[in-house]
Amino acid sequence: MASVQLINVNKVYDGGVHAVHDFSIDIKDKEFIVFVGPSGCGKSTTLRMIAGLEEISYGDFLIDGKIMNSAAPKDRDIAMVFQSYALYPQMTVYNNMAYALKLRKVPKEEIDKRVREAAAILKLTPYLDRKPRALSGGQRQRVALGRSIVRRPKVFLMDEPLSNLDAKLRVAMRSEIVRIHEEVGATTIYVTHDQIEAMTMASRIVVMKDGFIQQIGSPNEVYQHPANMFVAGFVGTPAMNFLYGKLENGVFKINGSDQKIKILPDQMKLIKNYEGHGLVYGIRPENLIFEQDERFERFKATSFEIKVGIIELLGDILNVHGKVGETEVVVKMPNKYVIKENDVIKVAIEHSYERFFNETTTKAITPEYCEYEEVEVTKSLDDDNVVIVKQEPQGLFAKAVGAVKGLVNKKKKAEKPSEEKTDNGNEQPSEEK
Repeated sequence: MASVQLINVNKVYDGGVHAVHDFSIDIKDKEFIVFVGPSGCGKSTTLRMIAGLEEISYGDFLIDGKIMNSAAPKDRDIAMVFQSYALYPQMTVYNNMAYALKLRKVPKEEIDKRVREAAAILKLTPYLDRKPRALSGGQRQRVALGRSIVRRPKVFLMDEPLSNLDAKLRVAMRSEIVRIHEEVGATTIYVTHDQIEAMTMASRIVVMKDGFIQQIGSPNEVYQHPANMFVAGFVGTPAMNFLYGKLENGVFKINGSDQKIKILPDQMKLIKNYEGHGLVYGIRPENLIFEQDERFERFKATSFEIKVGIIELLGDILNVHGKVGETEVVVKMPNKYVIKENDVIKVAIEHSYERFFNETTTKAITPEYCEYEEVEVTKSLDDDNVVIVKQEPQGLFAKAVGAVKGLVNKKKKAEKPSEEKTDNGNEQPSEEK
């Protein structure tokens, strides 16, 4: 298969609409990468630039180290599965899968071999003589996958292929696509707005918002260590709770209430510079422990009260919605407790899972990224397009900007004509002989 690189890829439409900003990623051979984010975040646009269906405004796209920006879609050796199945209704499953190979003048024996191999992988062998109207939605989606598999491309692209299926079938097809990926061993880039699909299928996730990459990492890394409040709130169901407040004399005072949460010594080392400043305490619903839970005693030092609102019953799980001050809080707990609306209950924070965020920048506060003072960081890809971003010093963002600048400078240096000295010591461009 193939490795894929995108270096500072941008998409700017007519009228100055900047849909994708400085998209950079190095995708290894046989990886399953998922682009995830809300509608309009630029994930499908990025996929279409990789496929050659959209022109790259500036930046570089490489397959196996070769720049493919100007290559026609048919010359990129990429297969794409769209949201709609787009099958030929008058053709059988066999002919739908074989059609692209026929256009390429592949010998009949080779076509038959590839189609039957793909049908075996996709469990479509009994349906090869049927037409699409005689298939279920999941079977049609597998035919669309098979049409791509028979081509044996270097890279598979999938643009929300499961969005037209019902919930139960989507669960089944997720595992099917993962199994197919493992059997075929293809480099795969998958686009979805469904963070559950991303978490269950990906080798690595690329979380996007407003055309910018927010974080790249394994599903567990993105879930356990979100880079900012957007990622923390987008990945996970229900979303992470955000308690807004201030650090005062070793306790976290929640805005709009008299509730206080004790800050433990290890936590204080991380956030000591935020004394008196706005801070966000993040904790996932499953890491809030109800007072009747046997674990509550271990964590009661970090407990607080909430007033219960709506209670959602999800089989063996309760999602208890409540408020502390003006802040909405969700607690996820087993369905064995009797709780009613308007009850006041106490919950404790399982403090090894808490996350702190800078209220101003929304960035996660980590050991490498815990200064409060803000500085101006200039992010520039060319002399005519300079963006000023306010951010903490010594942070991960500053390191990322430095890496981007290094790539740009390296590229500019490579494009610069070589120079040689003349007899009088001055430098001048060397002439081609």
